[in-house]
Amino acid sequence: MIEELKEEVMNLLKNANDHLQEMELIDALQRLGVAYHFEKEIDEILRQICNAQMEGDDLHTVALRFRLLRQHGYNILANVFIKFKEVDGSFKAILRNDVKGLLSLYEATYLGIPEDDILDEALNFAKLHLKSIESHMRTPLATRVLHALELPLHRRTRRLEAKNYMSIYQEDEGRINMVLELAKLDFHMLQSIHREEVRSISMWWKALGVAKKLTFCRDRIVECYFWSLGVYFEPQYSKARIYITKVIALLSIMDDIYDAYGMVEELQAFTEVIQRFEHLLLALDFSFHKKHLEIA
Repeated sequence: MIEELKEEVMNLLKNANDHLQEMELIDALQRLGVAYHFEKEIDEILRQICNAQMEGDDLHTVALRFRLLRQHGYNILANVFIKFKEVDGSFKAILRNDVKGLLSLYEATYLGIPEDDILDEALNFAKLHLKSIESHMRTPLATRVLHALELPLHRRTRRLEAKNYMSIYQEDEGRINMVLELAKLDFHMLQSIHREEVRSISMWWKALGVAKKLTFCRDRIVECYFWSLGVYFEPQYSKARIYITKVIALLSIMDDIYDAYGMVEELQAFTEVIQRFEHLLLALDFSFHKKHLEIA
């Protein structure tokens, strides 16, 4: 079923009517957590969009294009928003009622860099007017605005955003049902994978006996796993998630030894042991590379 839906969504990407339709579809796929199935297609579309001339577009189109391209590493300049300003430097008054455009502008501003002064102005402008009209809007657009004002997309955890956005997207009149169905099936598939990983890591942690032997240490293995899930959620990164979780868990033990258990003299000796072990690893690594260079 998932493979069939992927093929249908692939056709949507290939047969979109214009760049705006492509960008809105890509944005939905990313928010719903299924864009990883279409990485090559999305990269190609964004490359074409970056090279295309899109002068005179509305605020929503320009802001969405800016955000998607910056998210994917394109060096698009923030001066694309200058055309939405008056001669005196303020943003045009007519934009105050463009809720969709203001929301896209608001999300785009969080992709700014220190040199993008215009994005600081844009953030203040968008936030001010979104807050002033949020109570007068109809759902689901109102829900999207409240969701964004609570925490912008750029600062959200992707897995949680996917779960939350499904309910928002489901109420959207412009939703694509096959995209929503793919997102739901994919979410449950990944959730089962993540649960199995947590089970495996929990068994490893229990076998170590840390909770019983080192009672002063934090027993938060699921929390450690969630950190790695925020970096890699795709199924192909299962080993990376497990490895990172174990490393974080072991480092948390060391952190608790320093913060909650050891005396100063004990910690000095412990630090020396760690440093000697680090030097030993470096020496072994150097010896290993030297040996292989000699063989070569």
